[in-house]
Amino acid sequence: MRFNLNHLISMKKITFIIILFLFSQISAQQKITVWPKGEMPNSKGLKLNTIEEKEGRITQIQEAELFAFLPAKEERKPMAVIVIPGGGYRHLTYDLGGYSYAKWLNTLGISAFVLNYRLPTSPDLKQREIGPLQDIQAAIKLIRKNAVQYGISPDQIGVLGTSAGGHLAAMVSNISTDYTELKGDWQTISTVPNFAILVSPVIDLGEFAHKGSRDNLLGENASQQKISEYSMQNRVTEKTPPTILFHAQNDNAVPVINSMLYYEAMIKNKVKGALFIFPKGEHSIGITNKTELTDNWKKVCADWLKTISNK
Repeated sequence: MRFNLNHLISMKKITFIIILFLFSQISAQQKITVWPKGEMPNSKGLKLNTIEEKEGRITQIQEAELFAFLPAKEERKPMAVIVIPGGGYRHLTYDLGGYSYAKWLNTLGISAFVLNYRLPTSPDLKQREIGPLQDIQAAIKLIRKNAVQYGISPDQIGVLGTSAGGHLAAMVSNISTDYTELKGDWQTISTVPNFAILVSPVIDLGEFAHKGSRDNLLGENASQQKISEYSMQNRVTEKTPPTILFHAQNDNAVPVINSMLYYEAMIKNKVKGALFIFPKGEHSIGITNKTELTDNWKKVCADWLKTISNK
């Protein structure tokens, strides 16, 4: 009888541990709707289904959503980062270009929120080029407003964007006009991040453009004025937040000069930050890299984030 009782107690303990583990996994990827009900702007009111062309790649969503990855409270730092997946403004690489970065940030004690934003190719958008910007601006406002709930500081919220996600991160860093149309106390919350991490970012939409990103964002017949307006090296000012950039010299998809143009504009405007160019890495600098040298971007980035958080 004693054996059965001990066995029962042991089984209950195991079950409880499993439940705790499952709960921690669920809470680690909490899904958050970005827009308050009925307040999403720039919509024709169409009902869209989520379309996933293959696992880890979404080509259409109804409205923006965040996935929260929160470290254990004992390890959680005040800093948080919104991860903006790339995909040429045609799809969202939410797994490789989103979740993987979020999990890495968690190992540093940094809270991460992966943003799946409305793509400019969505048939529901009235004005294609500001749809993604509206979503990231609203996401920043939402996280700042609920910072206490997440155990983070509203003044230490940055963005990490890869490829076209890097272009969107640069947009929200430099376009201070609030396009969210949110009213009331929402209007007092800034949409500009405190810092930015740009990995293999699309910056220029002119001579050195990734053509797919430009066409998807602005349309195939965009004017030179529009192209210049959305080339982010032209939007950098002294108010641009501290930014660190990583790129590979042999990137054949998004030429390395994109990051160089942005950093040059940062220097001219006395924006604090850094640029690291690796000889190899192609357009796939990420959590797993082919060379040890390129893989060092993570340590450099982590060290840089420490300098940001200490200020």
